[in-house]
Amino acid sequence: MSTAPPKSRLLVADDDRDVLEALRLLLKSEGYDVEVVTSPSGVAAAVGARDFDALLMDMNYTRDTTGGTEGLDLLTRLQQLDATLPVVVMTAWGSIEGAVEALHRGARDYIEKPFNNTRLLHVLRTQVELGRALRRSQRLESENLALRRDGAPQLIAESAVMQPILRLMERIGPSDANALITGEHGTGKEVVAAWLHAASPRAARAMVTVNLGGLSEGVFESELFGHTKGAFTDAKTDRVGRFELADGGTLFLDEIANLSMAQQAKLLRVLQEGEFERVGSSRSRRVDVRILAATNADVRAEVAAGRFREDLFFRLNTVEIHLPPLRERRDDIPPLAGHFLKQFAARYRRPVTGFSPDGMRALLEYSWPGNVRELAHAIERATLLAEGDAVTAADLNFRAATDAAPKLDEMSLEEVERALITKALARHEGNVSLAAQALGLSRSALYRRLQRHGL
Repeated sequence: MSTAPPKSRLLVADDDRDVLEALRLLLKSEGYDVEVVTSPSGVAAAVGARDFDALLMDMNYTRDTTGGTEGLDLLTRLQQLDATLPVVVMTAWGSIEGAVEALHRGARDYIEKPFNNTRLLHVLRTQVELGRALRRSQRLESENLALRRDGAPQLIAESAVMQPILRLMERIGPSDANALITGEHGTGKEVVAAWLHAASPRAARAMVTVNLGGLSEGVFESELFGHTKGAFTDAKTDRVGRFELADGGTLFLDEIANLSMAQQAKLLRVLQEGEFERVGSSRSRRVDVRILAATNADVRAEVAAGRFREDLFFRLNTVEIHLPPLRERRDDIPPLAGHFLKQFAARYRRPVTGFSPDGMRALLEYSWPGNVRELAHAIERATLLAEGDAVTAADLNFRAATDAAPKLDEMSLEEVERALITKALARHEGNVSLAAQALGLSRSALYRRLQRHGL
């Protein structure tokens, strides 16, 4: 059975063709796509022409067969070509000094010849996974820097009720303070989290998001802390958890109130002690992360009811940012609608440039139980349906969503479910917990349906 991550491409370099062939056969049998070269110049040419998930390279070539000078020179050059490429070096001489120098030059790990196949595969599997995480982090870094240059992620908030919130965000954004972001479903909590990350000194590192509402008890620890191969039945390989992926950056824990008491205890321990172990490992790991958490629940009420730990609440709640529902910030509807219209008109290449008077009136009069997220989906749909250059009330078609007695026999199962959820949210003013109770669903089950229906 293959142990390689999906679509993993390796570059292997050695001047001994027998060694190359043995490695090619071994790695191919493990599911890797393998390319081999016999010289430092071949390595440089391959790395310059194609992307690889890792490089396994010998330290000694024809010019210097014992000192590893060619390998060290190549490592220096590789740092200029692609500093994110994980490099594992091979040496037949067991030189600790040489291995240390290779690590100083940018290598991620080393193995000795003759190598142990099990260790070789473990090292490569780990480096491929870490390399991919690093590249994701650097891609997010580039995106975050671009966002900062452009003043984004854009927060459109002109209403009076949003101004104190913006001032609070400006004060805490550049800090390392943990923050709890609260508000109804769809109010933009994830946008606030992205803004806080982009405004912080951690903006050059990754912001890693975990939807806790979708994690079962069985995968919680593995997802957050990682696991080792063989830790449980389906643990075929080592896995890096979200805390490690977010090291140096920000970890955004969405739907924090959905955690069970047992999960809360495990998370609290990490926040208190700053360390954790992968599932199946006794080795403690330390990471440096800023925690941003979000929930649509009333956490204080959850604490009072004994469903959420007070000590965890205080750990998360250094600063609380509460986002009001869209119905309480109607002055923001026109600029938000205009922003989404411009975005979707460009995406779908539609000649729609504004709203008719009846279209804007419909936007302002609608209750928006799904808040800003529902507004975005409504504008996206209207952009596609609009026949002219302005979105009309007919294009928005809110009547279909507000008819008192829609004909069930004319609706699909998906449409019926969406209508029931919309009515429940409207009846309980966007409170997901109360709507879930009324519908006979758990909060996490309703959360998944809200995502599926775009509410």
